Amino acid sequence: MSEAPAVVPHPVTAFPPPGEMPRDLPDLLGRLVRRAPDAVAVLDKGPGGETVPVTRGELWRRTAALAEELRGHGVGAGDCVAVWLPNWSDALAWQFAVAARGAHVIGINTRYNVDEVAHVLDRARPVLLVIAHDFHGLDLAGRLRDAVAKAAAPAPAVAVVAGPGRAAPDPAPYDAGSGAWAPGDTADPPPLPASDPDDLVVAFTTSGSTGMPKLAAHRGTGVLAHAVADAATIGIDDGDPVLCALPLSGVFGYNTATAALAAGATCVFQPAFDAEQVLDDMARLGVTHVVGGDDLVLRLQQAWTARPRDLSSWRWWGVADFQGRSRELAAWARDEFGTSTSGVYGSSELFALTSFWPHDEPEPGRWAGGGRVVHTGIEVRVADPAGDEPLPPGREGELQFRGPNVVDGYLGDDAARARAFTADGWFHSGDLGTIVDDGVFAYVCRMGDALRLRGFLVDPSEIEIRLAAHPDVHTAKVVGVPGPDGATVAVGFVVAEDGRVLSPEALRTWCADGMARFKVPASVHVIEEMPTTSGTNGRKIRAATLREWASDLTRDAP
Repeated sequence: MSEAPAVVPHPVTAFPPPGEMPRDLPDLLGRLVRRAPDAVAVLDKGPGGETVPVTRGELWRRTAALAEELRGHGVGAGDCVAVWLPNWSDALAWQFAVAARGAHVIGINTRYNVDEVAHVLDRARPVLLVIAHDFHGLDLAGRLRDAVAKAAAPAPAVAVVAGPGRAAPDPAPYDAGSGAWAPGDTADPPPLPASDPDDLVVAFTTSGSTGMPKLAAHRGTGVLAHAVADAATIGIDDGDPVLCALPLSGVFGYNTATAALAAGATCVFQPAFDAEQVLDDMARLGVTHVVGGDDLVLRLQQAWTARPRDLSSWRWWGVADFQGRSRELAAWARDEFGTSTSGVYGSSELFALTSFWPHDEPEPGRWAGGGRVVHTGIEVRVADPAGDEPLPPGREGELQFRGPNVVDGYLGDDAARARAFTADGWFHSGDLGTIVDDGVFAYVCRMGDALRLRGFLVDPSEIEIRLAAHPDVHTAKVVGVPGPDGATVAVGFVVAEDGRVLSPEALRTWCADGMARFKVPASVHVIEEMPTTSGTNGRKIRAATLREWASDLTRDAP
């Protein structure tokens, strides 16, 4: 069992935050405009990589103009609008404008293939799809036509967006069967109408670890409460430059951007991730906050080592551990820049940044997943997976949640919501964890990833951390498969640092020198690279693929 970090009390945001809750999503932006219309809300990237500032007032005007165009095109209450854009300020304007019409957005990752887009079309049934013109050399128009041909849903109308600093394109080549248009420039749009915050406003694709992803939808009340609470508990200040490198179509990128806006900070958008460019921007703009997986910061570390920059403004990193490198990277950021790192927890169904460890929590416990929920409206318990009976603090079980952060429905799959909840109304996270204190929990692993080794329940990350601590190991992943006698055995996979040679038996000895014998992998295999999947929240190692390899290797072993 993983050892839970000790709890250090810290302020937690009351729910709803007194006097701070915007009426609806457009009001979140409206309050910023009334306070300082000329303050910069977003730093976009222009065609040549130049920084393009977007003021709060400009973002408000564009949002109002879009809402009026949406009205003219018949988009209204309950409709879905698919937004297939990179991290441009346009994506924010579309989110606010769609919400003002009582409709909701489903974000589409620019890396999605034809089958994934067709799945979104069938489940979400968007009446309009917003597409990026000529982005990064991608043939999004071709993918859309192929997806429409595969999907059973009617073809959506298409709105074509050029992007920051670019001329409006001809929309005709993007017509997928229901017409296409390009947003205009309304000089004096009418005021944004008030919307119902209880309406759905956004949906995110789930990880899709089993079959095609579900589309987890949330109401405006949950989005607003979460944005305000995240801003307060993280400690984002007015004017802080916040790195927004993860796609807004995913929950981690979306929650980071909305938290930044709620605080009056500046979103530093990265439409395509280039480690050198990101580091240059962080140093030049004085970025204070970063949210992302260890995969993202590993690329930053490697680029920084080759050419160091001054990142002393970097105050906080909210880390999700995808590749087992969080601890060493947190130590690097602390030692080089004084950065405080906290492990975070979240998902498409529960929002990202649902919890994180307090800033004064001791290391290395603060670098693990879990933490304190960000506001008092979020409830968490641990229950026995077999019968959903609540378990006392310290006992491992399934993490279950209630509150406004919890998914309100699944687009195109009404039955999925019923399956996702217990009889008494708690959401099944599918994650293993322990309660540490009221509203505080330690994340262990996905329930399907936990290993039962010689009768003991073991978090595979314990073994991964030990393997990754070897000076010649770049990345490590551990999976469990049935051994010759049917009992689960741990199998490790490692990628060597460039130019290093690894001995599998030496790595097993390395593990035995630092952990209990029953945790030592039955075998360790050195591979050239990990099988990965690139999702909206980061690059994750495909554990299912490794389990297939491990099964074959274990079966074929003499």
